[in-house]
Amino acid sequence: MSAIITPFPHPARVLQVGFEREELQRILDLYGRMVAAGEWRDYAMDFTADAAAFSGFRRAAERPQVRIEKRPALRSKQGMWTLFGEGGQVLKRGHELAGVLFPLERRLLKVVV
Repeated sequence: MSAIITPFPHPARVLQVGFEREELQRILDLYGRMVAAGEWRDYAMDFTADAAAFSGFRRAAERPQVRIEKRPALRSKQGMWTLFGEGGQVLKRGHELAGVLFPLERRLLKVVV
């Protein structure tokens, strides 16, 4: 009697890109501050094999005001983080999430006299 050995399935690549806990915490912290400032009212997240995206909406029925996208395939090139504007234009690219979120965080800064 001969035994047939079936190898354990080993995925060659990741099936879905996602946010790490620290990244998601930073993004949701920004979302909460944007809601408190009256800028955003809703959000959506999208996870595919190539990218993970977070979109912030003024109103749920509109296009997103901004989209924060993580593409690990671009890590060694222009950076895996991209900030897109409402019309789909690239506002900022970078290797670090903090640098890409800075234009949004700058909107929340207020001068106190």
